[in-house]
Amino acid sequence: MADLSQLGAKPILVIGRAGMDLYADPPSTPIEQATRFTAALGGSSANIAAALTRAGQQAALLTRVSDDAVGRFCLAQLDAYGIGRSYVTTAGGEARNSLAVVETRLENCQSVIYRNHAADFQMTIADVEAVDFARFSAVVTTGTVLAADPSRSACFHAFDLARAAGLPLIFDIDYRPYSWASAADASQAYARAAALCDVIVGNDVEFGFLAGRMEDGLEAARSLIGTGAQNVVYKMGEKGAITFTAQGAFQTGIYPTAALKPTGAGDAFLGNFIASLARGAAVQQAVLHGSAAAAMVVARVGCAPAMPTIAELDAFLAQHPAPISL
Repeated sequence: MADLSQLGAKPILVIGRAGMDLYADPPSTPIEQATRFTAALGGSSANIAAALTRAGQQAALLTRVSDDAVGRFCLAQLDAYGIGRSYVTTAGGEARNSLAVVETRLENCQSVIYRNHAADFQMTIADVEAVDFARFSAVVTTGTVLAADPSRSACFHAFDLARAAGLPLIFDIDYRPYSWASAADASQAYARAAALCDVIVGNDVEFGFLAGRMEDGLEAARSLIGTGAQNVVYKMGEKGAITFTAQGAFQTGIYPTAALKPTGAGDAFLGNFIASLARGAAVQQAVLHGSAAAAMVVARVGCAPAMPTIAELDAFLAQHPAPISL
């Protein structure tokens, strides 16, 4: 069992995509009516890395980007957020970067994602073997990384090397059906990853998928503690979250906010949950910090640009001393 207390002693390695997000501007504009867009760093893994650096942690990304202007945009954005990119390589040929066209509105929010010939899926075992895992204190990945080979095989190889180096493995289920060839492939890959990881975070739908039936999701989350996981967070949207640990379980509520859009909450939660643990917080406090960050991000435009700093998170918590349960 990896030692979670080492989190933050060294940078945290995040595996997975960096992309470009294009937001219809001004906020509330439907995509089909938009005549202008603003660009920002996107991709779930890059967003998590941005959340970590905004929260005062060092983070680096392991992925591939396209050998074109969009890929170079992503590299420049990683630099702007202070995210290490020594292990970000380019994929040539027809590989293209992930691109999302997104709205900033709460009701019927559209997010159109382009993943054809995705560059990040071209990450190889050789890319992983170039990583010096001794430089890092943990490895974080999302389920999207596992959706296709060679990325899937490379990621599992990274898990093996990270475990050999004694690093905690942190997994955000992040199930997106459109990325997968079949639900059966996804189920098999997620079960394998969940059996290896120390911290597993997902929502009720994702755990339901992992279990094979929606109504069995909560029990599936609970059972992962018995198979090696140290912390499992079962998120339930406006109903808050249930967190399972070896010492027991606890439920937490949400922080009320004037939401502008639904996107970015999961990445904000995970990044700030990890950052809080890295600062020595107890698990329950870390969950609350993640929940507060999620509430802040859905009330702001964008995902990576919306991630709070430590000072902003502290100010929010000072004004919202306790979450609510619905």
